[in-house]
Amino acid sequence: MNEIFGKSGVTAYRADMSGGNFAVQNEPENKLPVLIIVHQMQSNPGIIGQWFRQNGHPVDIRRPRFGDPLPESLDGYCGAVVFGGPMSANDKDTFIKKEIDWISVPLREKKPFLGVCLGAQMLVKHLGGEVGPHPGSMFECGYYPITPTDDGRQFVDWPDYVYQWHGEGFTLTDGCKLLAGGDIFQNQAIVYGDQAFGVQFHPEITLAMVHRWTVMGARRIGLPGTKSRDVHFPDHRKYAPEVRAWVDQFLRNWLETVG
Repeated sequence: MNEIFGKSGVTAYRADMSGGNFAVQNEPENKLPVLIIVHQMQSNPGIIGQWFRQNGHPVDIRRPRFGDPLPESLDGYCGAVVFGGPMSANDKDTFIKKEIDWISVPLREKKPFLGVCLGAQMLVKHLGGEVGPHPGSMFECGYYPITPTDDGRQFVDWPDYVYQWHGEGFTLTDGCKLLAGGDIFQNQAIVYGDQAFGVQFHPEITLAMVHRWTVMGARRIGLPGTKSRDVHFPDHRKYAPEVRAWVDQFLRNWLETVG
């Protein structure tokens, strides 16, 4: 069942959005909602969802994996964000194919689109690119450095370190620009056209999510390239404020791509 959270919010949802408040400018109420797509029952959009709520955008959460429909049009939405999950964009599940195909809606309507981790890989698959494991069987779990390109710097100021949780990456396709790269997985942030963005990392991460992921996904920690669990928490305290500032600037610029 899809959920729509307005200004009043839901306690269970807000409790996982640690990290303080964003600076909210004097902006009009009754803004368009944002469409949020997640892939597990316990998933939430973290500080990205917090940013939209604190800036007056209701959050419409859909879980197509569990039967939620996706809108035929984004008319009436400010944009769409597709988050990550433990599955692969290469999986044959019906909901994976439907989500990949559905990305034609924001692209056709030139609505702001953001894919996070799996969501970015779905965007690349929709555009004809490839998603697959690291050639050296490496993984990323924890905070890792990224380096913005000249195109990336023109759009936003980037954090030095971002939180990762993945074992697959994606190729660049025709029409995509690389915005930021990494040492292990080269392609970390892309844009297609003016409105469709994908990031391999997890800017939505909260401290509560770090705790949950490192427990529920403990079997991943220890794989080649990953950071030990005890490093995740001091790294989060050190790097999360910079990522949070990036989220604020990025989403403001992202919404303005509609022009």
